[in-house]
This record gives sequence, structure tokens and C-alpha cells, in this order.
Amino acid sequence: MQALWMVLASFLFATMAVGIKFASDSFGTMELVFYRGIISVVFLAGVMRAQGISLRTKVPMMHLWRSVIGVLSLSLWFYAIAHLPLATAMTLNYMSGVWVAAFIVGGALLYGQSQRQGPLFATVLMGFAGVVMTLRPTIDQNQLFAGVIGLLSGMGAALAYLQVTALGRVGEPETRTVFYFSIGTMVVGMSGIAFTGLTPWEKISGVAIAWIVPIGVLASVAQWCMTRAYRKGATLVVASMQYAGIVFSAIYSLLLFGDHIEPIGWAGIGVIIASGVLATVLRARALPNTPAEEH
Repeated sequence: MQALWMVLASFLFATMAVGIKFASDSFGTMELVFYRGIISVVFLAGVMRAQGISLRTKVPMMHLWRSVIGVLSLSLWFYAIAHLPLATAMTLNYMSGVWVAAFIVGGALLYGQSQRQGPLFATVLMGFAGVVMTLRPTIDQNQLFAGVIGLLSGMGAALAYLQVTALGRVGEPETRTVFYFSIGTMVVGMSGIAFTGLTPWEKISGVAIAWIVPIGVLASVAQWCMTRAYRKGATLVVASMQYAGIVFSAIYSLLLFGDHIEPIGWAGIGVIIASGVLATVLRARALPNTPAEEH
């Protein structure tokens, strides 16, 4: 089941987030974006050389669009995190799954295939309901602008995921797709550092330094898994599976940071898991002989 790559990607992204939480005590946001990008570029360049994959691409504009929309979405999310409660910012960003489903179902309606997409759309909504139960987001009246920014970050992420699917359809290798996105991340981080500056060496902790390389490698592998999932898997199933990231994040918060999960949070985690299982079962039963690329 190709969509299960999204579960692995979610685990790796959650692990990367742990590293960012530790590293952010010493480094600024733009520094972390830059380090994540440059380490990913170096790591992926080595992987591509080992695999014999050329940097040359026949669809440079598709890569440019994926990088621009992906990095823009990431920047909007960082803004939302800075101006909203963390749970609210994460929930709005995780609406990307709902946006993906909306775009897919909208396209299906144009071709009279809504009966095939409706049940899977429902599992995506079910998973998002689990996210809301787990995070229980709130927003004040003076945070409405930041809320709109957070909402746009989720929409941008959805467009980036669909662009990843499109790149897969034209035959672009996952590694090359992630490599060019990493270049975009590195450039944006470098541009940000030009305004925010670098953290003085004496203020950087050993723990923060130790996490820099793992953050870049985890980001690379997670992006590769996510790209493979959207390239090979059924898009709506993958969109449902991405909510696993909330489950892994909650477990890390419980084990590493001593956070408390309320009963409704555990119920939300159960709903997220159930939505992923249901999406997989529905896909297998409804379209047993349909290639993954047909959404």
C-alpha cells in the first residue's frame, strides 16, 4: 500500500519537529530553515549521485512552482505559529488534507465520479475531526488575520502536494523533486538570515548543534516518503494518512516533554487512526484493480 509511505513521512516529520523544538532554544526560525535546506541539498546531492540520477529536468517550471508554493506555505505557517496558539496554527495547517480532498472531489464532480470519491472524502473529514479533538484549537477576535494566514498555509500545502502528484505523473524521480524543493528552502532561509542575522556562537548550546544535521536528514527522508506517497498512492487516502503526524507528535509530547493528554485528546487520536484504516479499506474494496495514479 503506497499510501503508507505517508505514515512513515508523518513519523519522520514529527521526529524532526522534536529536533526543531530543542534547536530553537539557540537558533532563530530563518536559521533553522536555512540549515534544514542546505543539509538536505548536500545529503540529496550525494544520494542522487549514488543513484545515478541527473539534476537535469525536462519540467523546470513545475519544480519552480512546487518550490515556490511549498516554501510560501511553510513561511505562512511559521507566521501563524508566531501569532496564534500552537494548537490552532497546527490545526489550520493540517486542513491541507481537507483542501486536497476538496480539490479532488471538485475535479471528480466535473467528471461524474463523485460516488467513487465521496466515502474517501468522508474519511479525510473524519481524520480532521480527530485533529480538532486532539488539539482543541482556539482563536481570539484580534487573531483573525493570523487565522486567515494559517488557513492559507494549509491551502498552499495542499496545492504543493497536488503539484508533487503532477510531477510524479510526468516521471520525475522523488529524489529530484525533493532536491529542488530543498534548494528553495535554503534560498528562503538565507534571505531571512540577511534580515535577522546569525546567532552568536557563544549563545548556541551543544544540544542545538547536535540536532542540526539530523533535522536536515530527517526532513529529506520525510519529504522523499511524502513525495513517494503522493506520487504512487491514491491522493485521498494519502491525505487521510497525513493526520498520523498528530498522533506521533502527541506521543512525543507525552514521553519527552511531560505534556498531558486529556481524554478527548485520546479519543481524537483514536478517530485519526480509525480514519486512516477506514480510508485504506474503502480504497481496497472500491477500486481493487485501479492503478494508484488514478484518483
